[in-house]
Amino acid sequence: MEEMNSINRELKKQQLRKQIVQNPAQMRPLPEGYHEEEGEVGQSPPSLRRSVTVGGIILLIAAVITGGVIYWRTYHQYAEYSISWEADLRTGEDGARTEGSFTGYVNFGENIIKYTKDGASYIDGKGKTIWVQAYEMKSPVVAVNGDYIAIADQQGNSIYICDKNGCQGVATTLLPILKVSVSAKGLAAVILEDAKSNYITMFQKNGEPLDITIKVRLSGNGYPLDFCLSPDGTQMICSYIYLKQGMLDCRVVFYNFSEIGKNESPIRLVGGFDEDFAGSMVPRVHFLNDEYSFACSDKGLSFFSSKNLASPELLTQAVVESEIQSLFYSDGYVGMVVMNGAGEAPYRMEIYRPDGELVLKKEFNFPYQNISIDGDQILLWNDNSLQIYNLSGVEKFHGTFDFVISRVMAGRFANSYRIVSPQKITEITLQK
Repeated sequence: MEEMNSINRELKKQQLRKQIVQNPAQMRPLPEGYHEEEGEVGQSPPSLRRSVTVGGIILLIAAVITGGVIYWRTYHQYAEYSISWEADLRTGEDGARTEGSFTGYVNFGENIIKYTKDGASYIDGKGKTIWVQAYEMKSPVVAVNGDYIAIADQQGNSIYICDKNGCQGVATTLLPILKVSVSAKGLAAVILEDAKSNYITMFQKNGEPLDITIKVRLSGNGYPLDFCLSPDGTQMICSYIYLKQGMLDCRVVFYNFSEIGKNESPIRLVGGFDEDFAGSMVPRVHFLNDEYSFACSDKGLSFFSSKNLASPELLTQAVVESEIQSLFYSDGYVGMVVMNGAGEAPYRMEIYRPDGELVLKKEFNFPYQNISIDGDQILLWNDNSLQIYNLSGVEKFHGTFDFVISRVMAGRFANSYRIVSPQKITEITLQK
């Protein structure tokens, strides 16, 4: 009996199922690969799609803002300035007024070295004197490389080797000093003058002499016009004037003081370039970094690579037909100003990367007296006016001041600058 009841109940269930009719609107086929317990395959849930859309909009807005900032920084021109702070340079550590007949300034990292015949002082970005080094020199000349500066008495016999903490050593020579160079590690070198010969001598940062001396004569290697140590102190570039068939000519040579140089020649000579400078004068040579260096002649710029330490290579030459008015450089760029002929823009600046690649060629008419490059900015100034360009050739600022300008360098911020005058140092901030 119980079994019959079960059968009847099952028959009633089947009859009930047959009476159910589906809504045609709900009878769409399921997408291929769809599983109710897993969701739709290949399609993002609505919440995820909304997140992706919002993220894309945020990235687009960020890109637009970044582009706007870059465009503004590149092309915006400032018309005014405000003074952030001033510091009196005539006051010494003891509060006394100190003024001399000669005062020079040179960039030292992000700060400044002030040097006179009586001593040197290291001044930070807010005009505070960090250290003072006293000495007596008739004609002080300086060389800077990285964190070291060498101050030498031209035609004298003393060299002070200093870093950001103060004097690290004093070297003394027997012969008069003509020129000085220093490496970023404190190694110093000087050209010494004798009646018949010249000597290149080197010293450790504590002032102790090194057993490295190069003797040169006008009738031999030549008379040294300029020289420069590489930042690591293992290389040196030098320009010589020498006699060739009774006529004066010029050459550029490279020395290497590591084991590589010792293996190449007794005087550590690893490279020489004569024909490339025939008929020209080379008054300036300089190492930009341990690999790249340049020479400035009366015909233009020559760029060298020391990637092969045993055989430096002349990469390229930027030849100019006009007279070179100024040479300026930093660790990352080399620039020169040449006469551009008569007209509204009598000057032309050309700026190159260390490998000789041209970055900027710009004509201008500002009657400058000094020019330098600090970071990606070109600074030109005369007694009381300042003009600033960026590496895109955009004039960022042109202003006049009521005090004498001795030197200009970049300040603490992108639109701030420190202006050094004989009496004070002033930081300005460009506005509008």
